[in-house]
Amino acid sequence: MQAIPLTLIIIGIAALLGLVIGSFLNVVVYRYSNQISLLRESRCPNCDVPVKPWQNVPVVSWILLRGQCASCGSPISVRYPIVELSTGLAFAAVTWWSLGGGATHGDTAVWPVLVVTIAFLYLAAVCIVLTLIDLDTRRLPNAIVLPSYIVGGVLLTIAAALTGDWWSLARGIAGMAILYAFFQLLRVIRPGGMGGGDVKLAGVLGLFLGWLGWGALAVGAFAAFLYGGVFGLALIASRRAGRKTAIPFGPWMILGAWTGIFAGERLANWYLTLYLAN
Repeated sequence: MQAIPLTLIIIGIAALLGLVIGSFLNVVVYRYSNQISLLRESRCPNCDVPVKPWQNVPVVSWILLRGQCASCGSPISVRYPIVELSTGLAFAAVTWWSLGGGATHGDTAVWPVLVVTIAFLYLAAVCIVLTLIDLDTRRLPNAIVLPSYIVGGVLLTIAAALTGDWWSLARGIAGMAILYAFFQLLRVIRPGGMGGGDVKLAGVLGLFLGWLGWGALAVGAFAAFLYGGVFGLALIASRRAGRKTAIPFGPWMILGAWTGIFAGERLANWYLTLYLAN
């Protein structure tokens, strides 16, 4: 029997880790949105009965319980397994992309690849939880955004030290400053149109996009406004919103950033080739 490739094994482990992390992200989102301490044990919000460990297995428990509390039968939102599955798929996708050199510029040494992969997996988890919280509360909490500067900065600095690629780190810091300043300028020009959380998140995304390259940074920033603009026009066309209706911009910043991460350099190179050809 042919052995399973090591790459597939690593991606599978990342997916399983993502399922577990996704379960934790559900807890963070629910408790932040309802002002409940993360230190409290998990309980049913309806009957207040503690959730047993076997009832916390990602996806499987929801299926076995048929989407209901084991004690009182109250419904458990389908969003829980969806978030867990989405996080598992996101972790698998990031790991696959990173092992292919997407995050490490083709470096094949084990430790730099591992460190940068962890950095982008962390970013994926942060992006998922921030998207859900922004959709629920229209806030991007400092307790999640600000530590991301430290975690991302430390991990990428370690990666730069392992490879000697200090230029990528310098470009990442520049990207962080550029996006932060750009979003802050937009906030000053149009008060109320851009929240302080959006500005702080822009700096985090700029750090990771800049690490990858100027093309990733440019595409990631542009895509955020493209996605947000298309969504806004769709809402106006369907009469579900007006021109002055505020919509959460964080999710579109995040979607744009991941477009830049996965395809930014290729899209930028394609555009420059097309432009220079004319």
